Amino acid sequence: MTPAKPRIKPRALECPNCGSAVALRGMTHSLNAVCPNCMSVLDVQHEQVQILQKYGGKTAYATPLVPLGSRGKFEGAQFEAIGFQVRRIVVDGTPYEWREYLLFNPYKGFRYLSEYDGHWNIIRTVPGMPTFGNIDGRKSALWQGEGFKHFQHAQAVTVFVLGEFPFQVRNGDQATVDDYIAPPKVLSSEIIPGEINWSIGEYRTGAEIWQAFQLPGSPPAAQGVYANQPAPPEMKTSAWSALGTAVVLEAILFVVLVGSMLFMGNENVFKQSYYFRANAPGEQSFVTPVFELKGRPTNVEIDLETNLRQNWAYFSMALINEQTGQAWDFGREVSYYSGSDWSEGSSTDSVRVPTVPAGRYYLRMEPEMDPKPMDVYTSGPREMTYTVTIKRDVPALWPILLAMLLVPIPALFRFGKKASFESLRWAESDYGSATGSGDDEDE
Repeated sequence: MTPAKPRIKPRALECPNCGSAVALRGMTHSLNAVCPNCMSVLDVQHEQVQILQKYGGKTAYATPLVPLGSRGKFEGAQFEAIGFQVRRIVVDGTPYEWREYLLFNPYKGFRYLSEYDGHWNIIRTVPGMPTFGNIDGRKSALWQGEGFKHFQHAQAVTVFVLGEFPFQVRNGDQATVDDYIAPPKVLSSEIIPGEINWSIGEYRTGAEIWQAFQLPGSPPAAQGVYANQPAPPEMKTSAWSALGTAVVLEAILFVVLVGSMLFMGNENVFKQSYYFRANAPGEQSFVTPVFELKGRPTNVEIDLETNLRQNWAYFSMALINEQTGQAWDFGREVSYYSGSDWSEGSSTDSVRVPTVPAGRYYLRMEPEMDPKPMDVYTSGPREMTYTVTIKRDVPALWPILLAMLLVPIPALFRFGKKASFESLRWAESDYGSATGSGDDEDE
């Protein structure tokens, strides 16, 4: 049997300021601790504990969301929260604060847990330094073959400390920080006099942290979009899925469009010009000469082209089968008015009758128009000339073209949502723009 690992017990000492007990969970790793009673910062690396800094009084910072002493499971091991600090940066006169927890496992060492506005990262230090370059015109860092875009440069100040740390830390400590992102990861550097440290973090949701530490209640809701927060999986999946669907539908519509143009006859079967005068004596209705529709049942289109100006005309029509007497009745109004800098209506129109069987047909027509002048633009008798053109098997291109315009809209909408997500991310950076940031999304 594998022997059980020995139980690690915390080392205890007394605070020289108030006499309260201070337990050191980090054992010999701890160099710095904070008395939980008087908040004095202590140097604990020697037997004779020294006070490094006294704190003026407790604040709201004294109640971290993850209580010190809590144990959470990360990387398959239990880590204990032993330290807590609040850090602040100031951007354009506005302070921003985030919280950092120091996690310790005697066999795996230290990890850091950061939280800002409900966004969490589990962080570990990394040896060495990345190489630097340029991605899409922006400064970048390359670490283990992965590129990270520069996100922010700032001066961070420690404003509150609690617990213990393997390094000296106190209120007022300052560091120059730079963050580089490749969601869901963030690569960060911290520079203090004579030292530079690099770390890499990975985004976690509040629900994941609460589950890891088995904390009661619910985590604070995340606000906004964080630097290395990945876009929701469904956002990316739905966008590419919609794009794939759109490509397939566009291909089908294109085939239908080409097929309609190549295989539909679009055959002229009748064309004749006529003259009409309002209130002319005699019967105004007439029938056209007989024309023949050959082949399979298909649509028939009747086009009207007039020389109307400043008036309207109405055409009552019926397409009639000479042999069976079957009739399709319909009517169309044509109107056109214009001025020096405007126009309204059209002097042409058309109507399409679907699925007309083959046979011999004629068109019965009865035109009418207003016999009186309607405005100052015209005078005299109301008359017009017009041409009737009849076609069979006419391809209906505009519904196909309209469908081809509408099909990409869902995909564009979904990609727009993803672009908006990226825009919100980069609005919080030094660059304040989503320009060039679309590839930051984790693949």
